[in-house]
Amino acid sequence: MRLATLFFALFVLSGCGGGGGDAPKASRSDAARPVEVSYPKFGDADPHPWDGRVPSSYAVHGLDVSRWQKGIDWRTARNAGISFVFIKATEGVEELDPMFSEHWAAAGQAGVPRAAYHFYYFCADADDQARWFIRNVPRVPGGLPHVLDLEWNPYSPTCTKRPDGAVVRAEADRFLDMLEAHYGQRPIVYTSVDFWEDTGIDQLRGTRFWLRSVADHPRVRYPGARWDFWQYTGTGLVPGVPGKVDINVFRSSVQSWKSYPG
Repeated sequence: MRLATLFFALFVLSGCGGGGGDAPKASRSDAARPVEVSYPKFGDADPHPWDGRVPSSYAVHGLDVSRWQKGIDWRTARNAGISFVFIKATEGVEELDPMFSEHWAAAGQAGVPRAAYHFYYFCADADDQARWFIRNVPRVPGGLPHVLDLEWNPYSPTCTKRPDGAVVRAEADRFLDMLEAHYGQRPIVYTSVDFWEDTGIDQLRGTRFWLRSVADHPRVRYPGARWDFWQYTGTGLVPGVPGKVDINVFRSSVQSWKSYPG
C-alpha cells in the first residue's frame, strides 16, 4: 500500500479530531459493531479447496478495499454479512489513495465499522510516514484500530529495498508508537507469509496481527502465530461490491467482536 513536522505539531497543539487539509471529517461514532449476518458464505471467482477449518466457520467477515474497488453499495454489502472494512488511505509520505475519502464516508454512512491502512514504503522515514497518515485520516470515537501494511513490493518503480528484520521492526515500532499516541489505539499489523518469515515481525510486542493466507489456514502458514484477522481470498464475490474483492474473517465470536479491541 504507499508531510511535514510542522503540520503534525499544529495538529497536536490544536487537539483537532482529524487530520488537516482535505482529510475526511469524522461525523459519527464507530463504537457500534453491527453483525447483520453471522457465518456468511460468500462466492469466490477462484475458490480454494480448504482442508480443516474453513473461512465460513468464522462468524464475522469483512472487506479491505482501495482505489481498485468502485461503486460499492455498502448497505447491500452490510446486509449480506460484511461487518467491517479496512480502507487504504496512504502510502509512503505523499500518496493518498484517490478512493479513500469516498470509501470512508460511504462506509461510515452505512454503519460499517471501518479503519484505514497505510502501505509502508521502505525508502522513507517512519516518522514522516506516520505524520502523513495522521494528516489524512481522522480520529473517530470508538473506531477500529488502524493498520500498518508491511509487505515487500518487488514491483515498486522507486523502491525495492529490503531492510533486515531488526531495521524493519524498529521502523515499525516508531510508526506504531506515533499512531497509538495520536489515535489512542495501537494499530494492527497486516503482513504476508514471506515478510513474516524474512523479518520476524511477530516479535513486536503488544501488537495485533492481520495475516494473509489464501492457500492454507494461518495455523499452517504461520505456525503458532497470534492473529485477529485472516485475509483468506483476493477473489471474493460479495453482494454490493462490483467485481472481485479481498475478504477477511475476525478470529473470535460475535460477542467478542461487539467489544473489539476490548
